[in-house]
Amino acid sequence: MKDFSWTYFSKTGDVDAYLLYKQVSGEPGMDTNVQEEDQSNEEPLEGLNM
Repeated sequence: MKDFSWTYFSKTGDVDAYLLYKQVSGEPGMDTNVQEEDQSNEEPLEGLNM
């Protein structure tokens, strides 16, 4: 799987293939259990009408 994901990434430039390569190769700093932060407490930017 490691070789396939690297070959696919090198031929296509697909970011997901690179992330898969890093995950299966055991690169340090690649935490697969990262939880998204709650962004509900962020204030909207001034002058930005949403």
